[in-house]
Amino acid sequence: MLPSAIAGLGLGLSLIIAIGAQNLFVLRQGVRREYALTVAAVCAVSDAILIVLGVSGLGLVLHTAPWAIDVVRWAGALFLAGYAVLAARRAMRPTGSALTVVAETATATTAAAVILTCLALTWLNPHVYLDTVFLLGSVASTHGDARWWFAAGAVVASFLWFFGLALGARWLGGWLATPRAWRILDGVIAVVMLALAVSLVLPR
Repeated sequence: MLPSAIAGLGLGLSLIIAIGAQNLFVLRQGVRREYALTVAAVCAVSDAILIVLGVSGLGLVLHTAPWAIDVVRWAGALFLAGYAVLAARRAMRPTGSALTVVAETATATTAAAVILTCLALTWLNPHVYLDTVFLLGSVASTHGDARWWFAAGAVVASFLWFFGLALGARWLGGWLATPRAWRILDGVIAVVMLALAVSLVLPR
């Protein structure tokens, strides 16, 4: 049981620790100190749901309907491209009044808007399905009766990573307290998001 849980933890961390739409959004909200823990919770709980679905066998069902992944792939590409445009607009603003680090009590963006964006970045990202539902589900099936221990390890990995990223990002506030630094960060986010969008629609 314990070896399966450790295996799930290791694989979960190896899949989730990468530059992606989710991580960039959590990082940005963490640095801004704007609903960072809420975003981390949404990402971690979403991952947990997808992991459970994958281990329960949904991955095998979806494998017989590849069109579903294509729909999510194109929807995700459009959303990421739109988010890239918004980030690029923030990066090109002549003033930085909207880019300074906000206090925890500030409401520069509504909680509903942040949560909806986070949900879209998670559930419209086909890589999330490939990693959690298909890959983790497939590997978990090799652990037999201990597959749920494997799933538990992967879920713990998601919670550790997202909450660690959200809390750790706050330490970057000192370096990102100037409008110029925020414009650079948003520029990087725009480039990465656009690259991810393009990668989703390229022929495989």
